[in-house]
Amino acid sequence: MKIPPRLLAALLLVFPAVLHAADATPPKPNILYILADDMGFADAGFNGGRDIKTPNIDKLARDGAILKSFYVQPVCSPTRAALMTGRYAVRTGVYTVVRPNAPWGLKLEERTLAQALRDAGYETAIDGKWHLGEFEPGYRPTRRGFDHQYGLWFGMIDYFTHMRDGRLDWHRDDRPCKDEGYTTHLLAKEACRMIRERDPAKPLFLYLPFNAVHAPLQVPQTYCQPYTNLKGARRTYAGMVAAMDEAIGQVLAALAEQKIRDNTLVIFSSDNGGPEPGKVTSNGPLRAGKGTIYEGGIRVCACVNWPGHVPAGKSIDEPLHAVDWYPTLVKLAGGSPDRKLPLDGLDIWPVLTQGARSPHDALLLCGTRPGQAAIRMGDWKLLVGAGGGKAGQAELYNLADDLGEKNNLAAEKPDKARELRARLDAAMKNAVPSGAGSGRGPGPSPDTPE
Repeated sequence: MKIPPRLLAALLLVFPAVLHAADATPPKPNILYILADDMGFADAGFNGGRDIKTPNIDKLARDGAILKSFYVQPVCSPTRAALMTGRYAVRTGVYTVVRPNAPWGLKLEERTLAQALRDAGYETAIDGKWHLGEFEPGYRPTRRGFDHQYGLWFGMIDYFTHMRDGRLDWHRDDRPCKDEGYTTHLLAKEACRMIRERDPAKPLFLYLPFNAVHAPLQVPQTYCQPYTNLKGARRTYAGMVAAMDEAIGQVLAALAEQKIRDNTLVIFSSDNGGPEPGKVTSNGPLRAGKGTIYEGGIRVCACVNWPGHVPAGKSIDEPLHAVDWYPTLVKLAGGSPDRKLPLDGLDIWPVLTQGARSPHDALLLCGTRPGQAAIRMGDWKLLVGAGGGKAGQAELYNLADDLGEKNNLAAEKPDKARELRARLDAAMKNAVPSGAGSGRGPGPSPDTPE
């Protein structure tokens, strides 16, 4: 059949455009990772909390997926190391807190998530708490893959003066900064500025690790006024959570204002379980809290949201770990997974978007020192050195039946205990020593939570 000349000319004009559209890849998503500090498992409304109003976090969870079995490390620095490297503490040596002036940090041979995303074409920014070393310039954020840095290097600073132990800990691009204000407000303001003034030619990776709601418990009094039913530290803590929730709402509004909310993947989690559960925080049905390898120390409130990509209204109970975000985000960003050091994290995108099972047949749950660890396989969890029984005694729990870890089945189920112990021993076989125990400088016991 002969095609009329005019129709042929039109087809020749349209056909290349159709081919181009078919070949075009969708734009890389912006990535916003919001990390709360010391927030209790059940202190967000989406996770069963009733005491404290968290409307912005709850909406984020409601419009995305709630991660019911998301694991981290028992204290601050190790969770940040796991997130930044995709590797367990047995590989990085970051089992415990990196303290001010301590002569160690996340090893320089580690390739951070920020470096990997910058290599993939992202503009990268950290707006908040670093906590992975600063004693030499090479350990600081702007040398670890971040184009921009704002906030604190450590923790436990005064929320109003930004001082710790007589030393200012507030920085912009790793240089001292004397901005005045409540830290949660300042971090929100900076995050909004970064979103508005970002390089439009690049996708943005914005890492927003609040120092809220970590001690010292401080907040402008207005945030405590709605919580007259709560007393003492719990009331102040509630105000701090409310202030952080407000800040998160402002950051999400800035994304919407810039018309990039629909192409922004937002992740929210705490860095460890809540300290002093029942007095300051609430970990709900979970046993114990921060600093432990019981569920209350390492299973945290978490959710993920990306409109049109992560189905809304989901609750995912598959076991996932902070180490999984490194390979997941790098792959999503079109970056290179090639690296000299092996990853422990696995791509969890199919779990989040397609209802797939966890890619892990076992999760290693490291404690605050080598030799203190747990392993989760399916519903079973074995702990060694947790401190809940006799010295050296293993503890075995079935989390499906006993989420509160009250009934130790090690004696009742010796075969299952041996099976998990063999996997745990294999995972710990080549564990590196703690960086805090290098003997390079004085300091508190590495077991002491901060």
